Amino acid sequence: MFERVLSFLRDLPAGAGAQTSTDDPRVAASALLYHVMNADGVRQDVEWERFKAVLSESYSISGAELEALAAAGERADNEAIDLYAFTSVLKRHLDADGRKAFIGLMWEIVYADGELHELEDNTVWRVAELIGVERHDRVEARRKAAAQAPGARGTSSDE
Repeated sequence: MFERVLSFLRDLPAGAGAQTSTDDPRVAASALLYHVMNADGVRQDVEWERFKAVLSESYSISGAELEALAAAGERADNEAIDLYAFTSVLKRHLDADGRKAFIGLMWEIVYADGELHELEDNTVWRVAELIGVERHDRVEARRKAAAQAPGARGTSSDE
């Protein structure tokens, strides 16, 4: 099942400037995942490991290729003015199910540390709005991720 949820990312095309271009859907996805990981201002090892695991599983990459994509996402996020540059790329390249699955991946990273911070919740909400994921789908994805993270703390106004 997890493989099916992540399969949409594998099918995203890699552009010629895949390692540095925010127009590359893989870099856009990496940047958004990196952004939500850092939304609360604290990057824990467990979050970083989950971030890299999602990238590795999504693109069937490891080693230097994985490190390059993680670094490209970090760099793109740090240089970005807003989230639109990334969300517009994903919206063009993903169908509705792919966009819902991506929001699920964001929640997995949010709950990697077992906590939900209001800034993380807000970030996922903004990304979901920008890529066209309905509120009920976002809330359901959050509930699934929270259920898979025993001991998760935090609530949201969506409940």
